[in-house]
Amino acid sequence: MNNSMTAEKPKRDSRLFGILQRVGRSFMLPIALLPIAGLLLGIGSSLTNTAMISAYHLEKILGPGTVANSVLTVLSDVGSIIFANLPILFAMGVALGMAENEKATATLAAAISFFVMHETIHALLTITGKIENNSLPEGSIADVVGIKSLEMGVFGGIIVGLGVAALHNRFYKIRLPGVISFFGGTRFVPIISTVVYTAVGVLMFFLWPYIQTAIYALGGLVRSSGYVGTLVYGFIERILIPFGLHHVFYLPFWQTGLGGSAVIDGNLVAGAQNIFFAELASPATEVFSVEATRFMSGKFPLMIFGLPGMALAMYRCARPEKRRAAGGLLLSAALTAALTGITEPLEFTFLFVAPSMYFIHSMLAGVSYMLMHLLKVGVGMTFSGGIIDFLLFGVLQGQKKTNWIMIPIVGIVYFAVYYLLFGFMIRKFNFATPGRETDGSEVKLYTRADYDDRKKRRRTSDETVPPSEPALSDADVGLESTSSLILRGLGGRENIENIDACATRLRVTVKNPGLVTDALLKKSGAAGVIRRGDGIQVVYGPQVSVIKSELEEHIDRLEAQN
Repeated sequence: MNNSMTAEKPKRDSRLFGILQRVGRSFMLPIALLPIAGLLLGIGSSLTNTAMISAYHLEKILGPGTVANSVLTVLSDVGSIIFANLPILFAMGVALGMAENEKATATLAAAISFFVMHETIHALLTITGKIENNSLPEGSIADVVGIKSLEMGVFGGIIVGLGVAALHNRFYKIRLPGVISFFGGTRFVPIISTVVYTAVGVLMFFLWPYIQTAIYALGGLVRSSGYVGTLVYGFIERILIPFGLHHVFYLPFWQTGLGGSAVIDGNLVAGAQNIFFAELASPATEVFSVEATRFMSGKFPLMIFGLPGMALAMYRCARPEKRRAAGGLLLSAALTAALTGITEPLEFTFLFVAPSMYFIHSMLAGVSYMLMHLLKVGVGMTFSGGIIDFLLFGVLQGQKKTNWIMIPIVGIVYFAVYYLLFGFMIRKFNFATPGRETDGSEVKLYTRADYDDRKKRRRTSDETVPPSEPALSDADVGLESTSSLILRGLGGRENIENIDACATRLRVTVKNPGLVTDALLKKSGAAGVIRRGDGIQVVYGPQVSVIKSELEEHIDRLEAQN
């Protein structure tokens, strides 16, 4: 009995990880909108802010009534509308990501259910007179897609998305009795979702005020933890990246009361990122709230300075004959991290070569967040924490508002620490970073040596791996297409339950992990393969969305042929 219980625990853990992975990737569609929405809002709000215009004496160029002001106002409004409607975008995005098949139906049902839930809440608020009497705490009622309802933020969208996806996966193939058979299958999903979310709306009317109170109380606890809390936040956010769960962690801080609340221009705003953008647009803002930006500003020293220092350390540690090849790869990865905040090429390199380095990197990330909080740096961001965000939301806003000067000061120290510390560790422990390969293999950010090291560790963990995996030569692969290679590497289309992608990784749920061949996936151009139960993550980099689309089209063609 004890053995049975012991065997069941890894299975439960694997299933939980698989579910969390799917939830995390389902967040990616709405999250992917944040950079462009943030840039539009940031540029538009910054350059139409009367205080900024006066400070730089740009009234004739950017002042009210000018053509430039009109264009920038449009940009600001376009960015604002995306942030204002993030809850319904999350409802649709989560349903899309969590649906197993017929994703379009699930997405439509999520939008309908979102409207239904909030309209139900609105009706009850009206019937009970809570809107007219204003009997709820300030900020409890908000305009949600044109409906006066409870302020649930992105949590409301996530509740809808997860619930509709569950209903969709359960009922999209349902067969009804002959007389009502027309309403079976996918047609039944919006129907059952409407019924269920009418009931959910009633439940939320009574329950959400208590949940909201608990969220604000938890947010208060986080804020009361001070600098230590900020350090822990930064550490957890970075340590979760290998599992693809960091979006699940930081999003509530950015978009809900967990990240704090503030009254700006007479409006109660909840969520760290929402607070920052509201302050950005307000002429009354003299100093950006550090209590909000503490959940964002710590990324800048890390992305712009720390990881390039790491890249330089790897370059300097490379063997002389391989240094040139390694330098090209590392320079590209460092520039990508500094400019865009996409760090996986570098992070996954030392994650697989030496997990201890990644742990130290995560600790230094936490310290970076704490230092920015301690030094009262008020620089927010859209998504990446790269140079673009630094210039737009830091330098352009002025030193007085942001204290941006501390970022390069701390950043220079971080560059030196990363360069010296990781250079020492690479030499001391002889880590096989790019350019230090001894087997004559090609210089890559994630090499065969990295893969072998990771596979060795898997065999002593609770992860499922094939008992043997023979090396494959180029002749074995031949002229096979990338999509075909990936499909074979994943064990064939019959072995695939779900395919999706995040910023850099192909995320696949498979029926039998033992059929997945890492060597084939490596031959297809993957920088790494991460296994956890039936969840497989294949690291390809920023081009992964194209790879996903091509793979799905390849599968569709094969199915059409059969």
